[in-house]
Amino acid sequence: MMAFVAPPLSCHPLPTPNTKHSLHSIFTPKPNASLSFCATQTHQREPLTSPHNSLSQPNLLQEINNLCDSGNLSEALTLLQADSRNAISSLQQKRDAMGALLQACGRHKDVETGRKVHDLVTASTQFSNDFVLNTRIITMYSVCGSPSDSRLVFDGLKRKNLFQWNALVSGYARNELYGDAIDVFIELISVAVFKPDNFTFPCLIKACGGLLDVGLGQVIHGMAVKMGLMSDVFVGNALIAMYGKCGSIEDAVRVFDLMPERNLVSWNSMIRGYSENGFSQECYSLLRKILESEESLVPDVATLVTILPLCAGKGEVNMGMVIHGVAVKLGLNQELMVNNALMDMYSKCGYLAEARVLFDKNDKKNVVSWNSIIGGYSREGDVCGTFDLFRKLQMEEEKVKVNEVTVLNVLPACLEESELLSLKKLHAYSIRHGFLYDELVANAFVAAYAKCGSLTLAEQVFHGIETKTVSSWNAVIGGCAQNGDPKKALDLYLQMKYSGLDPDWFSIGSLLLACAHLKLLQHGRQIHGFVLRDGLETDSFIGISLLSFYIQCGKLSSARVLFDRMDAKSRVSWNAMITGYTQSGLPNEALNLFRQMLSDETLPCEIATMSLFEACSQLSSLRLGKELHCFALKARLTEDLFVGCSLIDMYAKSGCIEESHRVFDWLVKKDVPSWNVISAGYGVHGHGSKALELFGEMVSLGQKPDGFTFIGVLTACSHAGLVKEGLKYFNQMQSLYGIDPKLEHYACVVDMLGRAGQLEEALNLIREMPEEPDTRMWSSLLSSCRLHNNLDMGQKISEKLIELEPEKAESYVLLSNLYAAAGKWDDVRQVRRRMKEMGLQKTPGTVGLKLEGKFIALLLVTLPCQSQERLRRCGAD
Repeated sequence: MMAFVAPPLSCHPLPTPNTKHSLHSIFTPKPNASLSFCATQTHQREPLTSPHNSLSQPNLLQEINNLCDSGNLSEALTLLQADSRNAISSLQQKRDAMGALLQACGRHKDVETGRKVHDLVTASTQFSNDFVLNTRIITMYSVCGSPSDSRLVFDGLKRKNLFQWNALVSGYARNELYGDAIDVFIELISVAVFKPDNFTFPCLIKACGGLLDVGLGQVIHGMAVKMGLMSDVFVGNALIAMYGKCGSIEDAVRVFDLMPERNLVSWNSMIRGYSENGFSQECYSLLRKILESEESLVPDVATLVTILPLCAGKGEVNMGMVIHGVAVKLGLNQELMVNNALMDMYSKCGYLAEARVLFDKNDKKNVVSWNSIIGGYSREGDVCGTFDLFRKLQMEEEKVKVNEVTVLNVLPACLEESELLSLKKLHAYSIRHGFLYDELVANAFVAAYAKCGSLTLAEQVFHGIETKTVSSWNAVIGGCAQNGDPKKALDLYLQMKYSGLDPDWFSIGSLLLACAHLKLLQHGRQIHGFVLRDGLETDSFIGISLLSFYIQCGKLSSARVLFDRMDAKSRVSWNAMITGYTQSGLPNEALNLFRQMLSDETLPCEIATMSLFEACSQLSSLRLGKELHCFALKARLTEDLFVGCSLIDMYAKSGCIEESHRVFDWLVKKDVPSWNVISAGYGVHGHGSKALELFGEMVSLGQKPDGFTFIGVLTACSHAGLVKEGLKYFNQMQSLYGIDPKLEHYACVVDMLGRAGQLEEALNLIREMPEEPDTRMWSSLLSSCRLHNNLDMGQKISEKLIELEPEKAESYVLLSNLYAAAGKWDDVRQVRRRMKEMGLQKTPGTVGLKLEGKFIALLLVTLPCQSQERLRRCGAD
């Protein structure tokens, strides 16, 4: 039996044998195609009334169409009801008018008027069982978002044809009730006498894509092959879209290559599949093929707005500019969707000026246009620009309505502590307009308040959420864990468990971060046990979180066991382990793991490369540092500013300040951290004047110094004995640059004064500090007392140190050295005896040697002074 072919749900003619062309009208109707019932009749059916009789009667259909086109559906309904009461028009006109009004109700999402037309149809004995009208009623309800009503109408039909089955399947797919669409299809092939056709299958295939069930999609694909529908272009297009959405891009390419006929939708579907799976070059290649094709294909709006988001996501602004040129050449740049996509691409690629030009020239701005440009300013951290645009949008609210996405785009501009007031204003605006009922918005405000340091307000917003989901709990737990209150994060986790919700991968990551901050090893191990019990250890995010937890807790052996157990080691896991070894003072292990990483054909990221340079510094191995420098050059890692700074630091710590300066000169862009590193390098080498000269050069170039800059400057003055200059820069910090001195800056000045023998001044500075001095500051002053043989002050400082840290051997060792320098050996023996009684032991000194390609550390405590010095000389050689 020949399968019936369904036309668009908005227009249901009788069956036509030309299945291929009738289906074309379902998806891409011709501009000159009429959507009325009469216009779509085939030669197989004669009109119910002759043209002469039709002209002599009032033209109800024309009047209804005019009213529907102008949006006056209620007037159209009134006219139709009056005509039904008075029986003015012919049955054919009434039937067509009812169909046209049902279509208009769908277009305008006017379900109430649609219900009244439905009532008219049901009340009419002539039309209550009409196939076409009942099909349009089913379609109208689904288009208006009420598929349950569609099902009620369908179930109430005494007789059904394939059009109604297709309308029901399509309606469920349209409303993203993909499981229901599959169920109706199973019901169709189980109980109905109709065979699914080339309208049924695209709807089913769309449902499989919505469910991301590629296995089910392949089953439907097989059925389409058996029924001989693979030559149909729309079935092929649907399969390409489904496979692309499910990530099975090879299957999508196979379907595309085997299609006997392709239209522009086929090419667009393939481009979308590549785009959704991140294959940018393949997308661009297909676009070139469309432009060069002999099939007279021309890219349309869908083509361009599919590729442009990929350019934005990958930061490929040059390709985005090429597509902009194509849009201009084809006259598509004036299309609102294309203009918005171009603006979004430029703003996400950092070309905010170009995005603003497009925005200002756009006379048809909608909320998407405003959201794109506001998001661009917000991401760039331009608070004033963001809120200026937001205020202008509010002034346009009669034309364009602010929505939840607008608020989410403004929020990134409010994530600094200094912008807490702006965040509160945005929060108040969102409350007034009811945006906080949206879960995403509420969760975003929780996270934003936490990042601004206001955890109390974050909790208040969280507690105001009526129905808390796992995402809501994640927002507040993550906010506390990442912004200073990990203990609170753990408490909230327990409350979440008590509420009956189970944590997901994000919850576990946040909890492990909290445990790492608090060094709660036992709690972290309990969470690890939960992960093992639920089989979540194979999750890459959780695996990395566990690895970072053990590293931050100093349990490198546990971290390594976990790392070795990973089946598929990602680049992130390798980098985390290398960085962990370096931060824990295990440079050999870091470099050995780096060699294994290269054997695994995995390249390190910029962060791991920085750690490797630090490992070379810890080993004082200039040769290894140079080898790593060559590797970084080949891997194009030195183009990163942070890697460049690490390289400068490595050469400086290895004693090659000239090479360090050479690397600094090679930097394409010199930012404040790079100036800080080179200045500090000269300072540590005792070239204080050169360090100060670099500081002056940095300021003259318009760079604004930060707190780290002054640590380097003050250290340089300390090592070079430039006390006067050091005090001048210390006083300028706040007066000239608005930087409040921290504990580290006071420590530098204390060290500088102590080295210069100005011990009283150093002690007075400590006493007058706004902050409580730490043990490192007292230890520095005690070392200066020993250097300048000030025994009285040294004894007082030692007593203070021992009072602060009575169980730390270093304080007693410093006091012992002070007595030894003054020749008070009885006091030295007394201090040593006290250390022995308390069970304290001096940490042995070490010296590093490289033997047969391996670095080893030798203890020096048992060796005579001459032997120690000999070993040091050997190590230097």
